[in-house]
Amino acid sequence: MKTYRKNSALAIAALAAFLITTGCHHKQAPAPEAPAPPAATAPAPTASITVTPDTINSGQSAALNWTSTNATDVSIDGIGAVETSGTKTVSPAETTTYHLVARGDGGSTDATATLTVSAPPPPPPPAAPEALTESEFEQNVKPIFFDFDAYTIRSDAQSVIAQDASFLQSHPNAKILIAGYCDERGSEEYNLALGQNRANSAKTALTQAGVDASRIRTISYGKEKQFCTEHNESCWQQNRRAQFSLDQ
Repeated sequence: MKTYRKNSALAIAALAAFLITTGCHHKQAPAPEAPAPPAATAPAPTASITVTPDTINSGQSAALNWTSTNATDVSIDGIGAVETSGTKTVSPAETTTYHLVARGDGGSTDATATLTVSAPPPPPPPAAPEALTESEFEQNVKPIFFDFDAYTIRSDAQSVIAQDASFLQSHPNAKILIAGYCDERGSEEYNLALGQNRANSAKTALTQAGVDASRIRTISYGKEKQFCTEHNESCWQQNRRAQFSLDQ
């Protein structure tokens, strides 16, 4: 009987130990949770800007080119908002630096391009006018004629003066001598004075038509030099004149 009780106690003890061991295995701590993956980062924008050519003369143009990536907002100082990539013709009056700023979810970046504007070269000096020959002068500058004992510019001489003045203005370096002449009638002293008045009248007419007075010199030959020596009105009319020539 004692042996039976002893065996029962041993069996109960073994069962208890089994149950305790089995219960410990079922109560293991759970594995820790895995950390959440990091949030995705937006890529940073990139930008570039160039100008071609990078040096121009005032009044010329150049091509501004730019490009960007990962940008939602692009602007250029002095121009304003632009597309993310593009081309624009620019023609500044002075040296200009174009500053581009590109912004996006990943931040912002900038880029610059400088266009140098040079003053235009001075124009070449005007070519020196060719010397006017006496023959060319005589072909283009005609004399004017006067009535008897008069030095007033006649109406038919007005168009001649206008043509003479136009030619002389196109040759601004030419100096002009105006000689006053008279027909054979009257004294030498009277005709010298009359010839001077005729030369002065012609000078005044030319200056009023635009010829600089400093280019003109006058002289009177009176009746000393005759263009025609016959003694009739037709010949005398040829001698009542203001004659133009180059003043050498």
